[in-house]
Amino acid sequence: MALDVDRAALAAVSTGGMLGALARFGIAAALPHPPGGFPWSTWVVNVSGCFLIGVLNTRVERRLPRLFLGTGVLGGYTTFSTAIAETSQAGLIYLAATLAGAVLAVLAGSLLAR
Repeated sequence: MALDVDRAALAAVSTGGMLGALARFGIAAALPHPPGGFPWSTWVVNVSGCFLIGVLNTRVERRLPRLFLGTGVLGGYTTFSTAIAETSQAGLIYLAATLAGAVLAVLAGSLLAR
């Protein structure tokens, strides 16, 4: 049985994911943190990514741009799995700051985009 693959969607998501992951890597390299220190790079990435998700979900309606920017770029850019792993080193204040920052960023992005 052959899979019916939407090649345009696949290209949009994979290209966007590559660009988002490169941006995340660049921010992590620019804002390194010592073991046990507050992981600012991950926090900045996740909060700014959530802000952009709020803007995207409010302003972009077409399927391929949403796949490229949302699933691809922002999916590759944000990294909540890393945030959860870093919570064991940085503590519960980091977890609370990440969750609060993410929710407020989505709301702010959505409100500003309107």
